[in-house]
Amino acid sequence: MPDAPRVSVVMPVFEAERYLAEAVRSILGQTYADFELLVFDDGSRDRSRAILRELAAGDARIRVFEEQHAGYVPWLNRGLELARGEFFARMDADDVSLPERFARQVRFLDEHPEVVALGTRALYVDSDGDPIAATDKPLDHDEIDRQQIAPGCRGSLITHPTAMLRRSAAIAAGGYRTEATLVDDLDLFLRMAERGRLANLPDVLLHYRIHPGSLGVARRAQQIEAVRRVVREARRRRGLAAHEVPVDAPPPASGDDTRRWIISAARESGFVHTARKHALCAWRARPWSRVSWHLLRQAWLG
Repeated sequence: MPDAPRVSVVMPVFEAERYLAEAVRSILGQTYADFELLVFDDGSRDRSRAILRELAAGDARIRVFEEQHAGYVPWLNRGLELARGEFFARMDADDVSLPERFARQVRFLDEHPEVVALGTRALYVDSDGDPIAATDKPLDHDEIDRQQIAPGCRGSLITHPTAMLRRSAAIAAGGYRTEATLVDDLDLFLRMAERGRLANLPDVLLHYRIHPGSLGVARRAQQIEAVRRVVREARRRRGLAAHEVPVDAPPPASGDDTRRWIISAARESGFVHTARKHALCAWRARPWSRVSWHLLRQAWLG
């Protein structure tokens, strides 16, 4: 058996044919080449499996597992089990890792052995890859953990598809929990923070795809309740007071919610072209709608 790679990349896939080849090639194009890529196809019915077979035939570092549909959390744990690397890196099937991502993360983890989970900044992009806005997350453990353990926490402060973990620490913490689906990343990082330190790099090293409807999805209320539950559990483990800050459940989402966010975020970040493109899409779809006219005005005038 060849020597084990230092990095094991785990990518669950479900019907991602439009973006899958670009996502995989962004991994194969890393300047740091000592990795394996474990791809779990979660019962896709589109061309995802054919694309994966073709890519795997051209690069021995790719290992493809064709599975029945079960959701992505089981495949993350299966990846932890099958991975041979010291480091466990996450990747989603519609995102793009920039070429220096692994090199910078491995270097940081080598220089900071106390860090068990490391993320990076990411650039939100739309379905076409046009820029929207960069994430803004705290960099050091104390601030990451302070915000994540706070009763009013809204979610993980490490953007999950940017994460690189010490695999032994993730396994020791219990891996991903299916009962924490929707917030499985936050749940794991809270438990890993009890075994080591968390960190984020200040560099944008991943393009994070946002699709219409993917922000503020219909399960937002369930997600917020799941966040509150895993934070309560973490505070109980650490002997902290279990009081909570009331968080109103958001109303059901609509496509307009996502459009409004994209237009506002892109314009504030200086990506006016992206803002105007989405405003025009909304207007063309429903030119009689007051909301469409409002979004159009917002994109052009702010």
